[in-house]
Amino acid sequence: MRRVTRILTAGIATASLAFTATACGESSTEASSGENKGIGLSYDEGGRGDHSFNDSAAKGYDKAKKELKLGGKEITAKTGETEADRYQHLADLADAGYNPVIAVGFAYAPSVTKAAKKYKDVDFAIVDAVVDLPNVTSLVFNEHEASYLAGVAAALKSKSDHVGFIGGTDSVLIKKFAGGFEQGIKDTNPKAKLDVQWVKEGNDTAGFGQPDRGKEIAEGMLARDIDVIYSAAGASGSGAIEATAKKKGTWSIGVDGDQYNSEPLAPYKNSILTSAVKNVDVAVYDFVKSIEDGKKLTGVQSFTLEQGGVSLSYSGGFIDDIKPKIEEAQKKISDGDIKVTDTYKG
Repeated sequence: MRRVTRILTAGIATASLAFTATACGESSTEASSGENKGIGLSYDEGGRGDHSFNDSAAKGYDKAKKELKLGGKEITAKTGETEADRYQHLADLADAGYNPVIAVGFAYAPSVTKAAKKYKDVDFAIVDAVVDLPNVTSLVFNEHEASYLAGVAAALKSKSDHVGFIGGTDSVLIKKFAGGFEQGIKDTNPKAKLDVQWVKEGNDTAGFGQPDRGKEIAEGMLARDIDVIYSAAGASGSGAIEATAKKKGTWSIGVDGDQYNSEPLAPYKNSILTSAVKNVDVAVYDFVKSIEDGKKLTGVQSFTLEQGGVSLSYSGGFIDDIKPKIEEAQKKISDGDIKVTDTYKG
């Protein structure tokens, strides 16, 4: 089993990878030389600083570098990236000697498939997709279960019985969030209405990096007396949170990270009801550590509500009054009494 080699001395990265950094808008901690290796991580659109999905991956990457004393390199996807762009990010990291290489986001599935077949000695991981190859570990989550709990909270806190959902795309993955959210709402308050809107259609990942568009969609929902908005839209969701904070008596629901505690969103935190947390940081860190320990996580690694892979945040204390009902729903999901749908059919 190939292990990640610790960085021993400071130095300069290869000229080819340095060129890639300039071309792709990359931030990094350079490997010391061509012989030394570290973690290669390629973000989805929005990158580090999206206050959501990518930032959660960055948290795990930072922890692995610090605690395991590893070097690393990050590549941030540009808006409108092509499949060729995504593959090139992974190939550049592998060619420069970074191992493991982690791809953040379902859009990387074809790229990881191609790269893993070419670089058979490199340990790859992909977040939010399944790639069935021996040197690829798939890190997937039961987002729909945490979203169900978010739906329970939304239904109990909405005064208008009118709730909104903003998805970055209408992809299979984001429909998991929407489906679980809708079921949680309907199981709690059958009279409640849900409006769903997508930033982008299909698998266009640009939908995760448009905060102005997220804000615009949220403003339209607020104008229709929607008073709770859940966004699974990366940086686009930050715009929705900003819009909601400006209208008294309305709430946002955050996603992926505990967005109440996001420093850039601090001006709006008193309108963030809760967050459906997806512990991408734990998955990234555990994968890297497993390689360091010589016990690599392989195949499909699923992170469920019962295991703590997903959860609902209580930061701010805004849902403390309904905590017993949320905990009751959580127990029913863990016990199998509630089967949460993994798709949205509306």
